This record gives sequence, structure tokens and C-alpha cells, in this order.
Amino acid sequence: MREFHTTAQVRAAEAPLLAALPEGTLMRRAAHGLARVVAAELRSRTGGVVGREVTLLVGSGDNGGDALWAGSMLRRRGVSVRAVLLDPARAHRAGLAALRAAGGRVHAVVGDPDLVLDGIVGISGRGPLRPAAADLVAGVTAPIVAVDLPSGVDPDTGATPGPAVTAAVTVAFGALKPVHVLAGARCGRVELVDIGLELPASSIAAMTPREVGARWPLPGAADDKYSQGVVGVVAGGARYPGAAVLCCGGAVAATSGMVRYAGAAAPQVLSRWPEVVAADGVADAGRVQAWVVGPGIGTGGEAREALVRVLESDLPVLLDADALTVLAAEPGLVAGRAAPTLLTPHAREFARLTGDDPSGDRVGHTRALAARWGVTVLLKGRSTVIADPDGRVLVNEAGGSAAATAGSGDVLAGVIGALLSTGLEPSAAAAMGARAHSLAAALASGEGSEIPAPISAGALLTQIRAAIRILRAHQVPKT
Repeated sequence: MREFHTTAQVRAAEAPLLAALPEGTLMRRAAHGLARVVAAELRSRTGGVVGREVTLLVGSGDNGGDALWAGSMLRRRGVSVRAVLLDPARAHRAGLAALRAAGGRVHAVVGDPDLVLDGIVGISGRGPLRPAAADLVAGVTAPIVAVDLPSGVDPDTGATPGPAVTAAVTVAFGALKPVHVLAGARCGRVELVDIGLELPASSIAAMTPREVGARWPLPGAADDKYSQGVVGVVAGGARYPGAAVLCCGGAVAATSGMVRYAGAAAPQVLSRWPEVVAADGVADAGRVQAWVVGPGIGTGGEAREALVRVLESDLPVLLDADALTVLAAEPGLVAGRAAPTLLTPHAREFARLTGDDPSGDRVGHTRALAARWGVTVLLKGRSTVIADPDGRVLVNEAGGSAAATAGSGDVLAGVIGALLSTGLEPSAAAAMGARAHSLAAALASGEGSEIPAPISAGALLTQIRAAIRILRAHQVPKT
């Protein structure tokens, strides 16, 4: 697992080192790692280091000091370094002296550098960039390397309440913070520099691709179609038959042992997926080991009846789309349910369920709903947040937004449902399904190539098995 530590945890881990080490040691460790990453980035982008130009955007906090010390180290390697001080009277004195001693200069303008270092605000900062800093950042055309985090982005929630830096690379010191997984579009590539912190266990983590691949259920010598997991799908209907096709397709592609479909879109489902076993309703579906309910079923009496029947079972249940709308009106339907229950809302569905917009603190809001209702909650987004009732959180950062297309959630529901039917706990099934889903979207769109293309849910679905193969082989392409 990759763990993400809060500002408070990082500060607590830094305290004994700051007390034991000579003054400035920890900052210079961080700066050395920062300078190393910047030098590598210069070589990658320009072919060299000597004679290249770097501009430092320097605030009054420790991140500004980190940037100044790194600038002094880069200057000694032959880089032309200028510093723009946003608050000259409060600039880090030792760092500024080191930069000047190495031949760095202080300027009022950014210039035309090869790279810019964002040392405006550190992990103690909150809120958007102030107007002067926002104007300065808006005029930057060079790639930005963020010092620990992009300024203007909340370190613990990843929220961006106003003007903020968008970095090509973020260099994290000592620990990954929640911002690095919750605001991936702002952070760019994240490089971690070890500065010797001893950190506690964190309640926010991400499964690595290797872990996802290792845990993906595959048939053994003694398995049959029943032992590999049988998932029941209640989706689609006369108005939205495509939801049933996509949801069942996700379950089939995720290597479910058997998919049983219950609903009015059986002809359409069978024409696309003849291996699915279809029935008119839940009562006739036969034995399953987990249920997926909701995509395209509507919110009328028949949909509610099917939802209630499934929730009365002692099986794991995933609720998506229209099932969440029904649940928003009757949250008591899941109250006291002993079997695992997984809700998979997007932000607007989440707001209907709770009355709250989750965007300001996606982890906090998702945790609160999971704890209040005693369910597992997957909040969709580029950074998918999955919370258990006990407060543990898994996050999947997709690396892009290719999956933001109609029907994509139907595919995801089917994939996760197939995993649930194998006996995986809901949070693991959700995180694994989200990872395969985001990788499939990246493969379908060509993310990482020079010209990525928009995709449809159908195109994403065709790449699910390819994504699983890649995860199983631990060969995850950069996106």
C-alpha cells in the first residue's frame, strides 16, 4: 500500500528530528532531494543542466527556504538561478544567503526560464493564492516543479478553492500527503524524497498496481463457474437497455464465473453477451453470491421492489445510479443491514444522498456517510475515494479523465460486482475495480500518447481484460 499522511502526522514526525539535528539540517536534506529532481527534469526536458535557467517563486515559509537552498545547489551545478521574492522581508534568511553566495540573483520578474520552482506556500498554508501570487503564476509559461505541494491546494483535502499552481512535477518531502492523490491533476508526477521521518500508520492509502494484480481472482485447478463467483445484475430496462448491456459486460470482462441478469433488457443483453443467464426478475434469477442494482432501472415501483428484495438478502450488494436515487428518498432501506453494502455515487448523487456537496473535502464527506449508514462508499471522480465505516480510506488516482463519459459508471459497477461475488471485502473490490477501470480508460483513449482521444463507455469496456492482464503482469504503462 502507498500511504498518505496528514499535515498533523508529518509535523509530529518532523518534531523529534528538528529537536535532535543541527538547525537547518532537515531543510537542506529536502533541498538536496529537490535539486536532484530538478536537475533530472532539466536533463529530460532540455538535454542538459549547465547553462539552463530556473526561476524560484519564493514565499515566506519553509517551502520558500527549501526552494532557495535547492537554488543554491543548482547554481553550483552551473544552472542560472533567479529568485522572485513574494515577501522579501520574510524570505528565509539562511536560504537566501546561500543562494546569493552561490551566485544566484533576486529579480522582480520570472523571466523566460526552462523550469520554475513553486515555493510559495507550504503544508501549513490554506486557501487560494493571494492576488499578487496568482498574477505571478498566471504569467508563467515554463513547466512548474512544486515544492512539496502545489501552492493554493489544500494539503489534507486536495481542495482548490481558488487560484492555484498546476505543476508538471511535485517533489514531496518525507511522506506522501493526501493532496498528492486527491489532486493529481494539480500535482503532476509526484517524486518522494526521504528525509528520515518515522511515520505512523495512515488511514488513507492506495493499492499499488502490483497489489491489485496479485489479488485479482483467477480460476485454479479445482474451480468451476460457481466457485469463481456468480454475480446478479439488476440494470436497464425498456428506456435504458444500454445500461444493462454495459453493466453485464463489465461483469463478464472482469472474469466472473457466471453473470445472471434480472430485468426487462434481457434480449439486448443476450444479443451482446450470450454467456449471461437471463431472467425476468430477481425472484427467478437463481443463486448468486453478490448483487449489482441500479444502472438504468428507473425509480418507480418495480425498481423499488427489486431493490428491496435484493437488500433483504444476506448477500453483498452494490447500489449505483437509480438505486441511489431511491435510497436518497428512503435511507432506511440500508439501515441495520448486516451483509456488506457498497454505494457508488458520483458527486451529484452523493449530494442527493446527504444534502452535502463533497467537493470541499472528499475524504471527510465520504467517511462521514460510510460511518453514519454503516456501509462502504465509493465516491467517483478522477481520484476515486472509498471509505469503510471504520474510517479507513482507499483512493485510486486515475491519472487522467478519460473515464468521464456516459455509461462508464455502468461498466465500473459490473466490474466491482464481479469482484464482490468472489468474496473480496467491499473496499478492496471497489479499489481493484476502480484501478482496472481507470487503466482500461487510459488504454482506450491513448492517454500518455501525443494525441489522446475521447472515448465511449463501449471502448472502455473492450479494454477491461487488457487492463487486468497488464495488472497481473505488473506492467503498468505511464499515463
